[in-house]
Amino acid sequence: MIDIRRLDRDQLEPAYGLAGQRLLPWPSLNAPFEGAWCVLRAGTESTPHAHHEYEIFIALSGRAEIVIGEERRPFVAGDIVRLPPGSEHHVVNTGPADFEYYGVWWDSDMAARFVARHEAAAT
Repeated sequence: MIDIRRLDRDQLEPAYGLAGQRLLPWPSLNAPFEGAWCVLRAGTESTPHAHHEYEIFIALSGRAEIVIGEERRPFVAGDIVRLPPGSEHHVVNTGPADFEYYGVWWDSDMAARFVARHEAAAT
């Protein structure tokens, strides 16, 4: 069975200085990670923050800059960036169009909950 979750641009919610749609809750999905479609409006930047989870950002459309600690690099559609746990990071959109990316994050607790749900479903 094909189970498609569609992006609903009219229902994006604010978080970390951008607009986004979280992957979960999705009752039929058991995943060892969390994710969000992120839309960073032209001329804005996300809120700098750090956390304990592992994380990657996948650039989908537009151009921006990724800032990790003191390092700043171009971040464009087709790029994937790895964010080490504990690293302060944010995205800056200095361009004239929205920048869209998908963030995926995970940690050992998420993985353990995934395994427990998987094993419970198998019995």
